[in-house]
Amino acid sequence: MDFGLKGKSALVTGGSHGIGLAIGLALAEEGVSVHIAARGQHDLVKAVRPFFDLPGKVWAHQFDALEPASVDRLAQEVGPVDILINNVGGGGRWGNAQFPFDTLMEVWDQVYQKNARCAVQLTRTLAPKMVEQGWGRVVTVGSIHGREAGSNPWFMMAKSAEIALMKGLAMGVSPYDYNVTFNTVAPGYIYIEGKDTEASRGTPEDVAHAVLFLCSKQAKHINGACLVVDGGEGKAF
Repeated sequence: MDFGLKGKSALVTGGSHGIGLAIGLALAEEGVSVHIAARGQHDLVKAVRPFFDLPGKVWAHQFDALEPASVDRLAQEVGPVDILINNVGGGGRWGNAQFPFDTLMEVWDQVYQKNARCAVQLTRTLAPKMVEQGWGRVVTVGSIHGREAGSNPWFMMAKSAEIALMKGLAMGVSPYDYNVTFNTVAPGYIYIEGKDTEASRGTPEDVAHAVLFLCSKQAKHINGACLVVDGGEGKAF
């Protein structure tokens, strides 16, 4: 299937491993030039190697999602792109799960910054250029625990905010006026090699395929959606 993405450009945050890397590779296979951004320079060097045999070009950018100034620098460094994948996140295992009130406010702030606020910063900067050029896709990688209970409150709050961000922007920017869409993908348990021991659940590629479709020309009427990729794990309708 031709997804209509050849020659496009994309920024994928948290792109050096796991879901982010799988998304970057899937886009590059379709001829998209991919900017991958992550915190660790060593991880970025390893991550770019698989791209060399793919049609799309690749650039690596080091940034820290916990530092707003670093996020702003990344947006300026990358410049206009056609596709933004807000993938960087985490913090679901931070803090004190047994008694949340013992979790420092610093943890609440960091989890929100790494997930939702980073997505806000990059979307506010890069999406207007998509509107100007008449085509764009913004996909944020959330979690089923942004739709239902099942994790620590600071993480659920941040992931719920990401879903609300995409829905709110979708309601204000019609794809029929600007050809720009805003969607969320909500994974359940995803097996990450080197981090998890249970390989019987979903894979990063499962999420990447969903993201690839949302970026495609075939998904032009999907806007403000939250696409669950969890193999039926979640309890919400």
